[in-house]
This record gives sequence, structure tokens and C-alpha cells, in this order.
Amino acid sequence: MTNVAVIYYSSQGNVHKLAVAAAAAAEKAGAEVRLRRTAELTSESVVPGNDSWNKAWAEHLESVKDIPEATLEDLEWADAVLWGTPGRYGLPAASLKQFIDLTLPLHSRRGLVNKVMSSFTSTATLHGGQESTILALNNAFYHWGAIIVPPGVADPIQLAPTNGNPYGVSSVSRNEAGNVDEDNLAAIEYQARRTVEIATALRRGLQSA
Repeated sequence: MTNVAVIYYSSQGNVHKLAVAAAAAAEKAGAEVRLRRTAELTSESVVPGNDSWNKAWAEHLESVKDIPEATLEDLEWADAVLWGTPGRYGLPAASLKQFIDLTLPLHSRRGLVNKVMSSFTSTATLHGGQESTILALNNAFYHWGAIIVPPGVADPIQLAPTNGNPYGVSSVSRNEAGNVDEDNLAAIEYQARRTVEIATALRRGLQSA
């Protein structure tokens, strides 16, 4: 059985919705799945005066308190990892980046070589740095010697008006908490299935080499 970790950060629930859908799709595709979130680094004071943002942030944090935080052991266990992050000025969120910064011990012993990596994101606006966020996140995977599996435009769902990002599935929240289009959820399900398929084929091929 292929082991898949879905590791993500979400501040208001948009990336969380994508992550949950990815985990369910990977499990349906036959994988053993771990859904993990990265540690919260911020507090509501980071957006002073924005009561609606602070309320959504606090409510989401409370709702995911039972989801385990990601560890290096999760990465070591996984054959494939689906990474989710909101876009922050075209970059991954600090929480996810900090977790990646802690991977040096695993990377130093070549523990991430040939693992399959795939990424997804959400931003407030259509041109809010979605592709840049995915590409920036992928830079870490090159250093690890991992295998990047993008969704591409290899399934009809990617042609839906709300989809089309070939680097990694992305959604537009319009600054609304938990606002993910149904076509985006269908696209992340496709991306998860594709990730499982490639990871399974790669593992079998390496074992028989």
C-alpha cells in the first residue's frame, strides 16, 4: 500500500477544505493516508481591527485542534506528500515554510530522495500569486531530490473555468472563510489520485530495479 501524507496550513479553512478532499481521494485510491497540519505561528493580533478575519481565524483554529501536527516522521513514512498552503505575497505561508526548514536532518540522510511531491493553494483573488506560491514551494522539492507531480491539464476537470492551474490546484476565496468551489474540490481529488498513481508506480519500479 502506498503511504500518502497530506500536510497543510490553513488560516480560515479554504486550504483545509482542499486538504480534506485530497486525503479522502487518496484513501479512496487505495493509499494509507495521514492528514496533518503545520503549527499555528500567528495570533489574531496580526490583523488588528479586522474583526471578521480574527473571528474566522479563531473559529477555524478551534475546529482543527484534533488534527495532529506534522512531524518529520510523517515525511519519512510517506511515499508521497500533498502540500497545501495559502498564498502569502506569492510565497508559502510561514507555518508551512517553518516545517520545511526543519527537514534538514531527514534531508541530510537522503530521506526525501525519490518521494513524490504535489502542491495546492488558495488565494483571496484570481491573480493573487497562486502559480508563484506553488513554484516557490516546489523549490524545496528540487533540493530534496524528490519527484514533483503536477496536475497538469491531463483531466477534463482542469478545463473548468475555476480551475486550470497546471502547477497545482488552486482556489479563489474572495476573502470568504471556507469558500472553495465544487470544481476545485473535484480538481484536488483528481490531483490526489494522480499523485497516488505515480507514487505507486514509482515505488514498484524502484523495488524491482
